[in-house]
Amino acid sequence: MPVIDATALLRDASLRVTRPRVAVLSMVANHPHSDTDSIATAVRRELGSVSTQAVYDVLRALTDAGLVRRIEPAGSPARFETRVGDDHHHLVCRGCGGITDVRGAVGAAPCLDVRDSRGFTLERTEVTYWGTCPACRARTE
Repeated sequence: MPVIDATALLRDASLRVTRPRVAVLSMVANHPHSDTDSIATAVRRELGSVSTQAVYDVLRALTDAGLVRRIEPAGSPARFETRVGDDHHHLVCRGCGGITDVRGAVGAAPCLDVRDSRGFTLERTEVTYWGTCPACRARTE
């Protein structure tokens, strides 16, 4: 599991350091692809009473600051990870819903190099691969 200095990351991003922000950022770093409910539950275990709205607000601030990436696989609640700034994609299991990172194509953001961008200035791409993980496949064989 990644060890991060949440306080330093918040300060470097010019965000005020608060206990909920440190707890949320640490939880996301240690449990990538978690949804808001899972994050809120873990933060409450650590800090006691924290509203779900406060967790949403912290996640929004962390996402806006570029410390957290929000992904939204179809049919799933938004998920969060601290792996930002690289060209990686996700594998999603249709059986258990598990999400795994996978490297993008080789090169500097190659998925942003499309034949016809229709005039859009492309900033980021999200590729989601859907399938069945080995554990779910083993249960059905």
